Amino acid sequence: MADTKVDFYLLGAADPRARLTTACRIAEKACDQGLRVAVRTASPSETAELDDLMWTFSDRSFVPHAVWPAEPAVADETPVLLASGALPASHRDVLINLAADTPADAAVFGRICEIVGADADAKQRARLRWRGYREAGLSPASHDV
Repeated sequence: MADTKVDFYLLGAADPRARLTTACRIAEKACDQGLRVAVRTASPSETAELDDLMWTFSDRSFVPHAVWPAEPAVADETPVLLASGALPASHRDVLINLAADTPADAAVFGRICEIVGADADAKQRARLRWRGYREAGLSPASHDV
């Protein structure tokens, strides 16, 4: 998609869990809009932590999700898929990127959400991803959260 929208959400809180909670909220909002969401994590342990948090981050809602790879029938019926590796072609409406690098296939997503922690290291990695998106011909925007 040549018109991929890229948004960087800059967190003010230094709480490391704030990134994951924000990812849950974005996934919930996209899911409520009927969109299929892929969440790219930095590691299998972060995938497991996010999987647990998706069940508990809000007592008012539930985000239907599964860890990829999943059974094909489960993946087809689940609006949000979490993975630290390659993601399926079925979930391309929204990518929530929690990994340290820019996804090689960024242009296939309708929208990409980058969540940036408040620490200096996270900001530096985000600058590199921003540059990667620009070099790929995309126009990222930033938002303070």
